[in-house]
This record gives sequence, structure tokens and C-alpha cells, in this order.
Amino acid sequence: TISYIWINPPLTWLMVDRYFFDEKTQFNEVNHQWVSIDSISQHMIQAVVAAEDNNFMVHRGFDFEEIRKAQEERRTGKRIRGASTISMQVSKNVFLWHGRTWTRKFLEAGFTVIIENLWSKKRIMEVYLNIAELGPSIYGVEVASQAYFKKPASKLTRNEAALMVTVLPNPLRRNPSAPSAYM
Repeated sequence: TISYIWINPPLTWLMVDRYFFDEKTQFNEVNHQWVSIDSISQHMIQAVVAAEDNNFMVHRGFDFEEIRKAQEERRTGKRIRGASTISMQVSKNVFLWHGRTWTRKFLEAGFTVIIENLWSKKRIMEVYLNIAELGPSIYGVEVASQAYFKKPASKLTRNEAALMVTVLPNPLRRNPSAPSAYM
């Protein structure tokens, strides 16, 4: 965890899981190219914060109000949604396996506390944007930007960035270059 302050994670558990175990992406080449956060459009950073974690800059890894709302919605039988922050998603995707177990959630919380205390918000966002799954075997905003819009991530427009974040809940089914009406 400390080394990732300076070293870019070469792969994540999600990449490994998708490559070896997911029937939709099994043995497909992992498309991943790291870029500095300074080489990513500000529109993309703003779109991710707006869509995924609008309190990113003010919380310390956990958005307790969103957690409370998600619990209330679950209790009343409404649509189940997550309350994971960007920091929590980085913790899960970089260090842990996928699954909905209390053990994984406990470890995710621990890693979230560690990265929030050791990494800067800029570093957390940089890692997130470079490891996010944005399509089948597509990881990181640079590869996604090239695949979907034929341009580097630094050149993404506001609309392209907004379309890109609409795939995050279901990157194996959604395509920002051919958006559905829902997207």
C-alpha cells in the first residue's frame, strides 16, 4: 500500500479475475495503459466525482450519509444501490477480490482508511481513473478514451466524459460510443 504512493499498480485483482474466471472476458487481452492525472481531461475527473462520489474531496474515505441512505432504501425495499466512495472502490479493486462478503467489506474498510491516510486525494483519483473497468477487458480512462472516442483521455469533452461514466455500474454491457436511451 505504501509503495503505491509512488508506484503505479501494474494490475488489479479485478483484471486477474476477469481474465481467468469471467466467461465474458476469459483469456481476452487486458487492455490497460497508465497515464498521469495531468494527462486526463478535467471533464473526466469532474464527471467521475459527480457520478460516483460527489463528496470525494470532503470525506475521509466513507460517506456516512450515503451509507445511511443506502441502508434505509434496502430496509424499505427500494432499489438496492451501493454507497461506495471512490476510495473504497480503489481499495476493493486494487487489493481485494470481488464479492459481497462481510470479510471483504471489513478488509475494504481497512484499506480505505490506510489509503486515505497515506495517499493524497489526487493520487487516489489518479489510481481510480487508471484502474476503472470501462468495458470488456478495458481498464483505465486512456484505453477507454482511445477505444470509444479515438482520442487521448486528455482531449475528452464534457459530453464524452459524461457518457464514459455511465458505463461504470455495468461496464461489460454498456458502451459509451453507442449509448442506449437510458445512458
